[in-house]
Amino acid sequence: MGETEQRPTAGSRLGAQENAGISTLEHGQKPPMTPPGKLVSIKIQMLDDTQETFDIPQRAPGKVLHDAVCNHLNLVEGDYFGLEFPDHKKMMVWLDLLKPVMKQIRRPKHVVVKFVVKFFPPDHAQLQEELTRYLFALQVKQDLAQGRLTCNDTSTALLISHIVQSEIGDFDETIDREHLAKNKYIPHQEALEDKIMEFHRNHMGQTPAESDFQLLEIARRLEMYGIRLHPAKDREGTKINLAVANTGILVFQGHTKINAFNWAKVRKLSFKRKRFLIKLRPDVNSSFQDTLEFLMASRDFCKSFWKICVEHHAFFRLFEEPKPKPKPVLFSRGSSFRFSGRTQKQVLDYVKEGGHKKVQFERKHSKIHSIRSLTAQPSEQHTEVPKQSARAYGDNNDAAAVQSCRQGKELKASTEDTGQHKSPSLKKSPKEGRKVDGAVVSTVEEEEEPAKDRMQQNRPQSQQPSTAGSLTGSPHLSELSINSQGGPSVANMTLSPNLSPDAKQSSPLVSPLLNDPSCIRADDEEEVKRKRVPTEKAYFMAKEVATTERTYLKDLEVITSWFQSAVSKEDCMPETLKNLIFSNFEPLHKFHTGFLKEIEQRLVLWEGRSNAQIKGDYQRIGDVMLKNIQSMKQLTVHLRKHNEILMELENGIKNSRKLETFCRDFELQKVCYLPLNTFLLRPLHRLMHYKQIMERLCKHYPPSHIDFRDSRAALAEISEMVAQLHGNMIKMENFQKLHELKKDLIGMDNLVIPGREFIRLGSLSKLSGKGLQQRMFFLFNDILLYTSRGLTASNQFKVHGHLPLYGMTMEESEEEWGVPHCLTLRGQHQSIVVAASTRAEMDKWTEDIQMAIDLAEKSSGPAPELLASSPPDNKDPLSVSDCSSLPAGLISDQRPVSISYVCWYRMQSLSFYDILQSNENQLSGNLLRKFKNSNGWQKLWVVFTNFCMFFYKSHQDNHPLASLPLLGYSLTLPSESENIHKDYVFKLHFKSHVYYFRAESEYTFERWMEVIRSATSSASRPRALSHKEPHAY
Repeated sequence: MGETEQRPTAGSRLGAQENAGISTLEHGQKPPMTPPGKLVSIKIQMLDDTQETFDIPQRAPGKVLHDAVCNHLNLVEGDYFGLEFPDHKKMMVWLDLLKPVMKQIRRPKHVVVKFVVKFFPPDHAQLQEELTRYLFALQVKQDLAQGRLTCNDTSTALLISHIVQSEIGDFDETIDREHLAKNKYIPHQEALEDKIMEFHRNHMGQTPAESDFQLLEIARRLEMYGIRLHPAKDREGTKINLAVANTGILVFQGHTKINAFNWAKVRKLSFKRKRFLIKLRPDVNSSFQDTLEFLMASRDFCKSFWKICVEHHAFFRLFEEPKPKPKPVLFSRGSSFRFSGRTQKQVLDYVKEGGHKKVQFERKHSKIHSIRSLTAQPSEQHTEVPKQSARAYGDNNDAAAVQSCRQGKELKASTEDTGQHKSPSLKKSPKEGRKVDGAVVSTVEEEEEPAKDRMQQNRPQSQQPSTAGSLTGSPHLSELSINSQGGPSVANMTLSPNLSPDAKQSSPLVSPLLNDPSCIRADDEEEVKRKRVPTEKAYFMAKEVATTERTYLKDLEVITSWFQSAVSKEDCMPETLKNLIFSNFEPLHKFHTGFLKEIEQRLVLWEGRSNAQIKGDYQRIGDVMLKNIQSMKQLTVHLRKHNEILMELENGIKNSRKLETFCRDFELQKVCYLPLNTFLLRPLHRLMHYKQIMERLCKHYPPSHIDFRDSRAALAEISEMVAQLHGNMIKMENFQKLHELKKDLIGMDNLVIPGREFIRLGSLSKLSGKGLQQRMFFLFNDILLYTSRGLTASNQFKVHGHLPLYGMTMEESEEEWGVPHCLTLRGQHQSIVVAASTRAEMDKWTEDIQMAIDLAEKSSGPAPELLASSPPDNKDPLSVSDCSSLPAGLISDQRPVSISYVCWYRMQSLSFYDILQSNENQLSGNLLRKFKNSNGWQKLWVVFTNFCMFFYKSHQDNHPLASLPLLGYSLTLPSESENIHKDYVFKLHFKSHVYYFRAESEYTFERWMEVIRSATSSASRPRALSHKEPHAY
C-alpha cells in the first residue's frame, strides 16, 4: 500500500497504533494475491463523514480494498461492513470482493466509495468490539439524517439524546442548546429540541460506549432499522418495496411492513430479466403460491437486489463461507456470483477466541474520549459495555461520582473536579462513630428487631439526598419519562401556618386508628428471632420488586375482582364497556400473578431458605426481569387500550346517571382507597417503576457482574416501552385530573374541555374588604379559578370567580398593600390581590402563573365562559375562622380525601409536575412504627402512593386500616434527645403529630426517605421552555 503509510490515515486519525492490521480471514487462509502493476487511488468516505485515499494495484480485487480500510481502522469485525458506490447508471451497488476493482469502478477519480454497514445483526450484543458498536451508532446517526430510519417523534428524540450524550457528555441546558443549534441530526429538528433535552437529562453519568449500546438497543427494535427499500411491483401492479434483513425478505407498502418471508421458508431465489422470483417451500397451512414474482425497474436493479439477498442468506444462515462452483467446460448458465468472506458465526467464533489485540481509538464527534480496553479478556463470553476513560471521570472517585449523580448533584466531567466528589449519604442513627461488628448484618424480617451492632463503617454524615425531579419544557404535559433526579430539596421545611386553624386542634387527616393504643405491638423485648439474610444492595432491590408487585397485584384486583363483581350485580354498565375494561385488565392480572410468583421463588433461593438442592447462581434478578419484561411487551396491545377505557368510562358516566351513582358508591368502599380512575392508570405507572428499579440496578452493578448484561437488556426493553407509552399516559393523567377536580368543584359547567391543561392547585389568601381570606386556587393553561370550601359533607369547593389568563398581567405588591408574599393579578375585567404563606410558595405560583399567561397569549384567544351563575365573591365571604368546623378525623364511609382538601387544610400547593413525580415515587413494604410517647414498635405493611401512607396489618389485607396524607409534613431524623437508639429510623411530624418509622436495611431506609421527601417538600423545577400541543380527548 506504499504511500498510504507515509501520510495520516484513518487509523492514525482515530488514535490507533500503526501496525500491519488484522486480517479478516480465517486461520490458515491466505489473502488474495495482490497483482503487481500501477497503483490507482480510491477515495473512501468513512462513517464519520471524513474521506481517506487508498492506493491499490490496478488489478486488485475488491477484497484488497475492503481489507485495507478495515486494517487502517483496526477493525476486527469488518465483515459486517461493505463498500458501496454509484455505477455508470448512478445506481448504488455493493463492491464485489472477488472481482477486480477497476472492472467495477470505471472512473475512480470521479467516484467516492462509501464505507457503510452492510449486515445488521438481530442483536447488537453480538457485536463484541466497542469500535464496531461505535461505527454502527454512526450508521444509525447517518440513517436518521438521511430519513432512511423512520420512526415516531418520541423514538427519534430518544435516539438523538443518546447521540448527544456520547458527543458532549452529561446534560447542561446551555451547552445542549448550542450543540443542537450547530448540529442537525434530522430535518426540522427544532420541533423536537425540547424533547431531546428532556431525554438527555435522564442519561446522567452515561459513557459514550454505554450511549452507543443504548442507541443500538432502541434502534434495532424499529421497523426500518437496517432496511434499504428497493421499489418493485407485485403481479397485480401494486407499487411495493422489497428489502432484505437478517431474518429474510421483507415486503413494504410505503414504510409499513406488510409481509415477511423467513429464510426457513425460502427454497430458492432467482431472477429473470426484470422479474425477481421467490420459490417457497411447500406449506399446507400457507395461502401463498409456490413461487412469488415481483417486477423491478430493470435487469441490473433486479440482479443487484438478488445479490444482496444471496449475501444476507449466506452471512446469517451458513456456518462457513460457501465453496466456489467448478467452472463449466463449454458454457455456463446463470450467474456465478457467490458470497465471499466470513459468515457471522465465523466472525463470532474468531472474536471469542481472542485471536486479536484490542487497541485504542478516539471518537471524532465526541468531546469525551473513550478508550477501548488494551487487554483482551477471552474468558468472558458475554458482551460488556466498556466504562469510560479515566480521563473523563477520574480513577479513584468514579463510583463516588456516579453515586453523587444519582442523588441529584451535577457531575462535572473533568479531572480537576472528580477528585472532590464525595458520595452523600444519610445519617442513619443519632449515635455516630460506631464500629463494625461483623460482616453479616441482621435485618428486620417481619417482626424481628434489627441488631444493635449494625455495620456503621463509611457512613459520613452529610445532607440528605434530594429526590426532586427536574423537567425542562412544559411541566404539566411533557411527553417525557420524568426521573427522580435533579433539583435541591429543603430539609425540615414547614410552611408557616399563620392562616391555618388553631394548632391545638387535632388534625382531621389522621385516622383514630393511628393513635389507638390497643393495637397489637411488637415490643423490643418480644423480638427475639433474628435471621441471617443477604446484605447486598441488589437483594434489597429485588425485594423492592416483590413488595411493590404485591401492591400492584392488589390494585389490579380492585378492577378485575371487586369492581367486576359489583358491576355484575348491577345492570348499569353497557356490555361493550364491560368487555373493553375487563378483557384488557384480566390478561394483565394473570401475567403479573405469575411474575410475582417467579420473583418470590428467586428471593427464596437467594436467601437460602429452599430445601431443594439446586445448583446455580440465583443471587441475581436481571434474568428474571429480562424474561418477564420481554413477555410483557406482548401485553402492549392491552396497555394502549387504557386511554380508550378511561374516555369511554367517563363518557358513560356523563350519559348515565345510574352509572355515575354506581361509580360514586364504589369509590366509597374501603377497598377503593384511591379514585377509581387511578386504578385504571396503574399498569402504566408500573412500567415506570420497573424502569426506575432497573436503572438503579444497572448503576449498582459493575460491567463484569454476571447479572449486568441481563439487567442492561431489561432496562433497554422497559425504556423502549416507557418511551412509547409515556406520552399517552401523561395525557391520560391530565384527563383524569380534570375529571377529579370536576368532582371537587361546585359551580362549574364545563371544566373538562379539549385543550385544557391542569397546572397547579393550592391554598392562597385573597385580600378583600374584610381582610385576608383563605381561598383555594386552581390554575389551568387558560384560566385561574378561586374557590372557598363549601360546608358540604363531601368537602367540595364552591367557585367564587375566575380570571381568564389571556391579557392578564402580574406584579409583586408587598409594599403597596403591606402584606408579605403578595401578588396583584390584573385581568381584562377584574383584578385581585393574593398572598402566599411563604416566599417559596409565592415563587412557585409566580412561575406557573407567568408560564400559563405566556401559553394563553400563544393560544387563539380568551377562554370561553365557564361558570354557572354564582354570587360575587364579596357576597359569600368565608373567613379563616370557618375552618374550625372541620371534622376531627377521617370518616370511613366517605370517599378518599381529595388532594384539594389536603392542600386547603395544610396551606399547601401542588403542581401537575408533582403529580407526575408521585406516579414514580411509589413504594410498599414492612415498616416498624412508633408514636412519640410509646415504648414499643408496631409492625405494619405500608403503601406509599398519591402523597399518602396507607397502613395495613399485612400485605394480604384488602383495604387499609388507616391513612396519613403527607403534604405539609416534615421529614427529619430523630435527634439525640429523643432517645431513639435504633438504626434506619426517620421521623414525620406536623404540628403536634409525631411518628417514627424504622426500616430493615440501609437501602430500604434511603428509598423510604427518597419517596416520602417527594411528598413532604415540593420540588423546584426549571421554567417551561415551550408550549406543548393541546390534548384532544
